[in-house]
Amino acid sequence: MSKPRGPRDRMVFSAAQLIRRHGVAATGMRDVVAHAEAPRGSLQHYFPGGKDQLMAEAARWGGRYAANRVDRFVAALPDPTPGGLFAAMAAQWREDFRANGYDAGCPVAASVADCATGNPTVRRAASDAFAGWSAAVAAALRAMHVPYRRAEALAILMISTLEGAILMARADRDPRALDVAVQELRPLLDGATP
Repeated sequence: MSKPRGPRDRMVFSAAQLIRRHGVAATGMRDVVAHAEAPRGSLQHYFPGGKDQLMAEAARWGGRYAANRVDRFVAALPDPTPGGLFAAMAAQWREDFRANGYDAGCPVAASVADCATGNPTVRRAASDAFAGWSAAVAAALRAMHVPYRRAEALAILMISTLEGAILMARADRDPRALDVAVQELRPLLDGATP
């Protein structure tokens, strides 16, 4: 993940990175500015909606990042299969945990955990992020000849299973939940292709 160049993009990226570690409630605007190495006055300029706007955009960034990774995962598979795609999605998190520890999770999930009831702006942004990610996974599954409706359902299953495994891996400080999810879900996913 390379840092974006412009101050606005850097602040959205930084907010997403801080949300991954601390959640929305504990991510302060000053922290975002410092992490982004942006001028303090740029917050009002780029985010007139304040923290809600910035946190919502960070959640959407997380969804776009995850959705954009789907095509890369598929392209890297010698023989793309639904189970192989899910294994690649889980492997990204396994690698992230190995390289960076277990302190950071998904910014979209963290946004929902903090804002599901108290902040409809961020909750809606997280919902949009999950929808975009799910659409990308479903499109990849359809390209592997999974029937249309089944692809949508399996995309939701894959993402929700992955998010649960990420949470468990962080709690346990161990990637076992990711490994079990791949092992148990792979036969089901690969059985969806003709």
